[in-house]
Amino acid sequence: MTETAPQTVTTERHDDVLVAIVDNPPVNALSWHVREGILNAVEELQRDDSLKAMVLRCAGATYIAGADITEFATGMKGPDLNSVINAMESSPKPVIAAIHGTALGGGLETTLGAHYRIAVPSAKLGVPEVKLGLLPGAGGTQRLPRLVGVALAAEMASGGAPISAAKAKEAGLVDELAGETSLAEDAIAFARAKIAKGPRPTRDLPIAPDADAINALKTANARKWRGFDAPYANLACVEAATRLPFDEGMTFERAEFMKLMMGTQSAAQRHIFFAERKASKIDGIAKDVALRPVAKIGIIGAGTMGGGIAMNFLSKGLPVTMIETAQEALDRGVATIRKNYESTAAKGRMTSEQVEGAMGLLSTALDLTELADCDLIIEAVYENMEVKKEIFTKLDAIAKDSAILASNTSYLDIDEIASVTSCPENVLGLHFFSPANVMKLLEVVRGAKTADDVLATAMAVAKKIGKVAVVAGVCHGFIGNRMLTPRQVEAMNLLMEGATPQQIDKVHVEFGMPMGPFQMSDLAGVDIGWHRDPARIESIRDALCAEGRFGQKTGAGFYDYDDKRNPSPSARVQAIIDEFAAKSGKPKRDISDEEIIERTLYPMVNEGAKILAEGKAQRASDVDVVWIYGYGWPVYRGGPMFWADLEGADKIVAGLEKHGLEVAPLLKEKAETKGRFN
Repeated sequence: MTETAPQTVTTERHDDVLVAIVDNPPVNALSWHVREGILNAVEELQRDDSLKAMVLRCAGATYIAGADITEFATGMKGPDLNSVINAMESSPKPVIAAIHGTALGGGLETTLGAHYRIAVPSAKLGVPEVKLGLLPGAGGTQRLPRLVGVALAAEMASGGAPISAAKAKEAGLVDELAGETSLAEDAIAFARAKIAKGPRPTRDLPIAPDADAINALKTANARKWRGFDAPYANLACVEAATRLPFDEGMTFERAEFMKLMMGTQSAAQRHIFFAERKASKIDGIAKDVALRPVAKIGIIGAGTMGGGIAMNFLSKGLPVTMIETAQEALDRGVATIRKNYESTAAKGRMTSEQVEGAMGLLSTALDLTELADCDLIIEAVYENMEVKKEIFTKLDAIAKDSAILASNTSYLDIDEIASVTSCPENVLGLHFFSPANVMKLLEVVRGAKTADDVLATAMAVAKKIGKVAVVAGVCHGFIGNRMLTPRQVEAMNLLMEGATPQQIDKVHVEFGMPMGPFQMSDLAGVDIGWHRDPARIESIRDALCAEGRFGQKTGAGFYDYDDKRNPSPSARVQAIIDEFAAKSGKPKRDISDEEIIERTLYPMVNEGAKILAEGKAQRASDVDVVWIYGYGWPVYRGGPMFWADLEGADKIVAGLEKHGLEVAPLLKEKAETKGRFN
């Protein structure tokens, strides 16, 4: 039985101009019935001799914003996009794309199949497929350079960022700018003006090679693209457009697209695309729960974390009151916030007016009573349970009944903090990652008594300030830091058995991490959580701290650093490691890179399985989101639980057992049943 297509494309006749209107909410994605509808409109144009031109535009808030990527999983049906674009391009009557909102991916490719393009000034145009580990597979890499040149086409395809309508007009991608509110009328007039000129197929336009532009992009992005396949495949396709006839270039593009589409990197990147959206959904809460109003923020602590947290709200126009115990600390915190904003302005990402606007929303005080009218109060002092409980005890008497009370803790028990208040239902954790004004991840920690509307409001606030929020349960370290712990433990054990800090870090960097365990420790501070007693030396870390080797900030940690913070292996650190290894009685041996992976990354997966079994994360994909956005896990590997599915639970269990490491029951179950986490 043939499925009937929903009517998502309708046509209107305006004398000699046919207008095809796509209406497929919310973003006019190129679902099969949209493709079929556009093809039918082109056929209608050809059948009627009284029609001389066609306009393709969209209803709603945007032009076609891209492919319907759910079809990657469910399978394609109906006409493929290439056949639709080819029908438009080969039309003997002019076809005009009328663009508003965003024309992205397949949406932009439909405009490339049109003969001319008109857009409102606010429109954005781009090919973001690279962000899903793909390339524009319907001629985007072949037609785009013919319109805008190799340099811009290569930049757009390999980077994925859209360009403005004004830049598109300057580059030749857009032929005419319409009035912001008169696109429908302007597009018809524009189409009528092109009837005499006739079609201008993009595929027939000349193209000049520009190897220098492509090589410059590779050089400039070498670090950012390390490990990724898609940016280089996009560049290869754009380069192919300059040396192959159009049809051969299309064949080359298709082959490269299919390699990416069938590979694990794109599967991982598509997984994270959907995982990020799933993470915002809260299990066990009604969708229509009423949110609490959040119009004013209080922040306790003006240090690095408190100041960074404040910037998130100030940048979104929300007033912040920041509290400290000493005026000097307040002044230092305010100065740091201003310095950060001015640095952003110097890079052209803010205006001086925006800087002053944000700073004008910040007020400071030395007394917690100044937070009495705040809707959300975030405590951001150092990790000490007694200090935090003292603060929350005071807040309980100061905050209004509807205020949400949050602790920015990395490890501590939110339920214990909430227990000192008379309203534990108003308390939750908001674990920002450092630097808090930059890092996208926010762990929203749901206490045992946290009210549904408090949790839902916190998730909504996170979205408002541009964070990717994940709900976590109460446990030591929540999701991210809890999984980090076994990695760090095994990394230290490997040092005692013969591996070096640089070898272990190198394996992690080659895996795709931004840095390894010891580089990360030096960056964060080796002394974080240290007991502060130089006479008490019970571990390698204690020995480093006793000698003032706190990491990059002191010029020495697990590595030695020059005045530009460039690391080099340290003979002193190796001597300390050798001393502890000798005391342990374990013989030194050669450690393989494979063993480092098995003993540092496999235990993370194991801990993730325990977190899921305990219900401390809502879903495996949430764990992946935490590690992608909070710790720099390579997105092309999809997060630790997705990577575990690729490796196979049986392989991970075998690796853990080989080294005498713990195997979580859920992981063992996955291995025995050939199951997957995602």
